[in-house]
Amino acid sequence: MNADEWSDFADALADDAESLAALHDRELDTGMMDALRHVGFPSNLGLLPGDACAEEAWRFMAAAVAELPAVPDAATLDALAAEYAAIYLTGAYGASPCESVWLDDDRLVCQAPMFALRDLYAKAGLAGADWRKRPDDHLVLQLLYVAHALRDADDDNARRALAAMLDEHLLRWLPGFAARVAARAALPFHAALAALTAAWCESLRDALADVLGEARTAPRDVVASDAKPVAEPMPVRYLPGTGPSW
Repeated sequence: MNADEWSDFADALADDAESLAALHDRELDTGMMDALRHVGFPSNLGLLPGDACAEEAWRFMAAAVAELPAVPDAATLDALAAEYAAIYLTGAYGASPCESVWLDDDRLVCQAPMFALRDLYAKAGLAGADWRKRPDDHLVLQLLYVAHALRDADDDNARRALAAMLDEHLLRWLPGFAARVAARAALPFHAALAALTAAWCESLRDALADVLGEARTAPRDVVASDAKPVAEPMPVRYLPGTGPSW
């Protein structure tokens, strides 16, 4: 892929990142289920899987969407809400969506990765709405930053900076998060979403390496899937119907 082709592709990739962020942002409801079926998610994503592992993640997600009932009953919605809470709100699965918990030696929230990302956002003219409600190193905000950076990645320096962000942040802990969710989830949807998000970020990094003509460097100090982040309370959530915001 050359730079001109990348420019045409970047907006589609940014849309992908925003779609993934929205799915991690809140409980799955009937409206979201209808929308996923309508667009054929994840086949509507602009970034296609780059290897066999990514293809498996795409198939896993497609199967999970196909299994969602056309008219979900209260029990199904309650089960999905409970699993969302176990992953993103209560820490019951030990799979925090915040980078600090994975990378800090003491597995604490709001540590050095959060401040590093806050500085990165500030340089792009962005800021999280309220770090007390959603820390700056939360998966949703990192995906929204990726979307913003993709739309601004119109030269090699900007693309190289985005690649560095993936190497220094998301790709260090997201595979561990996905593996932990897959191992503990009772329902397929959130397990598939975590696996798809990790595979999508890996495929994005491969695409950046391709357009830059530079071999990938391994993310430093990658957290293994058997790491044991502690559960942390996250009692405040976004209200239904409100999207992630800066």
